[in-house]
Amino acid sequence: MNDATSLGRFPTTRLRRNRTDAWTRRLVAETRLSIDDLIWPIFVMDGSNAVTDVASMPGVQRVTVDRLAAHVEPAARLGIPALALFPVTPNEKKDAEGTESGNPDNLICQAARLLKREFPQMGLIGDVALDPYTNHGHDGVLREGYVANDASVEVLVRQSINQARAGIDVMAPSDMMDGRIGAIRAGLDAEGFIHVRLMSYAAKYASAFYGPFRDALGSGGSLKGDKKTYQMDPANTDEALREVAFDLQEGADSVMVKPGMPYLDIVRRVHERFHVPTFVYQVSGEYAMIMAAIRNGWLDHDKAMLESLLAFKRAGAAGVLTYFAPAAAKLLRG
Repeated sequence: MNDATSLGRFPTTRLRRNRTDAWTRRLVAETRLSIDDLIWPIFVMDGSNAVTDVASMPGVQRVTVDRLAAHVEPAARLGIPALALFPVTPNEKKDAEGTESGNPDNLICQAARLLKREFPQMGLIGDVALDPYTNHGHDGVLREGYVANDASVEVLVRQSINQARAGIDVMAPSDMMDGRIGAIRAGLDAEGFIHVRLMSYAAKYASAFYGPFRDALGSGGSLKGDKKTYQMDPANTDEALREVAFDLQEGADSVMVKPGMPYLDIVRRVHERFHVPTFVYQVSGEYAMIMAAIRNGWLDHDKAMLESLLAFKRAGAAGVLTYFAPAAAKLLRG
């Protein structure tokens, strides 16, 4: 039966009409992904004139500060608006209290000063947590084997002020301590950093998808226990809304959901409830899975990459932290 003889069997509305050709699909597309939606996480390591691959994250590298400008320059030319900086702190500089986080010459501060000089148009997002600096691998300080909330917040405030002095534009507390947003906001304001923004990891889950990231930082092997006493239970959704609400009340300028694809329902709920800039982190495990399938020939690199990023926008995300940022930007630029 052809279309001509079957006309009477269909309603007058045919949804396929608006899928007929590329220009029509472009006109009616409900969601758009652009370079402006991308934040690129990068790993900065100690040493000189070195670039090393992260084995569990194909295509991702750690770079020394003196190689950072060359590493970032292609992303700057593509127009990627912001970078998220993560330090690979040498073991000899780690201690139980995360002291190196307050060193004005630590890796993040060195990187921030260089990048602000070389690429002043790019935003810099600084990770605020202690796990890159502690020899026990936790995001806060331990007291009798427990991650102490208030003592950790005191250190996080000092860490944030230290990063702001180096030129970080946006503090991104990823520690999940209670009350840290209000304390950091007060600390920054008292030092005159009223324009430094807070992008809170408001709904960060105790996820199994962080493994390659911890490999990249070298923090996974030292972790004593797990992070379930402060990161969220993957079973909970209503709790995420409470976390977001508290952080917004305390002064967060934007919020984040982490991980990404396994938690698209959380992104949607946060977006619909609060109508605030909501970001999502396509974490290392998500990236590694996609890349593994690509390398095995099971997925098309460009199509799978862009579809995964579009899903975050469709769920309501204002932007995405993704290791795919440079590759995606090249395709989106055309």
